Amino acid sequence: MTHLLAAISSPPVTFQPAGGKSLQLTSKIQAIRAVSVEEIPPNALRRKRDSTWRGGFSLGVDLGLARTGLALSKGFNFRPLMVLELRGQKLELRIIDIALKQEVDEFIIGLPLSSDGKETPQSNKVRSVAGRLAVRAAERGWRVYLQEEYGTTIEAMSYMVDRGLRKSAREGKQDAYAAAMVLERYFLESGRRIELVLPKQLDLQERLKKGCSKDADYFTDESD
Repeated sequence: MTHLLAAISSPPVTFQPAGGKSLQLTSKIQAIRAVSVEEIPPNALRRKRDSTWRGGFSLGVDLGLARTGLALSKGFNFRPLMVLELRGQKLELRIIDIALKQEVDEFIIGLPLSSDGKETPQSNKVRSVAGRLAVRAAERGWRVYLQEEYGTTIEAMSYMVDRGLRKSAREGKQDAYAAAMVLERYFLESGRRIELVLPKQLDLQERLKKGCSKDADYFTDESD
């Protein structure tokens, strides 16, 4: 199970100078403890534990150099949503805006590792974007997770071909379908191999543990 580090305040320290009274100081040194996915579980894990649980929508994100694909999961039904041609802050704000409209409470971001599971230059860039997005998301009680995505682009192309989509119909949609493949892998694995992206701010960490004020209702209608 993935663990991340969170800071907690260390207890006061008492000492007695030579010939003086005892003094108590509150240390500013931060102790480190582990925060597990068990404390902030993803929707896939919550559904595995309780099949009647009906809350929680997930937004799959396939970050690219020029285009970013998005896919939406409502329950176990997931579908390609759209492709954004934005970068930087504009991209992050647009993703948050879409999440608001779709009543999303978690982001599943594809992490482009190598075939042998090692970090790549692109995975470092994805981690950077995910870190910034995690802060914006945590302010609303939403969670950000990284899901290994190796091979999802090829899977997306095969999926579109198998569904009989012509080349013209596939044009410009591959990134969104790749995001859908990231969601599919996440649910098939019940979130076992995800990595929680935790903001450094303690108040945001506590907000994540409390979660959103209420879960969104579960709908299977894909027309919205």
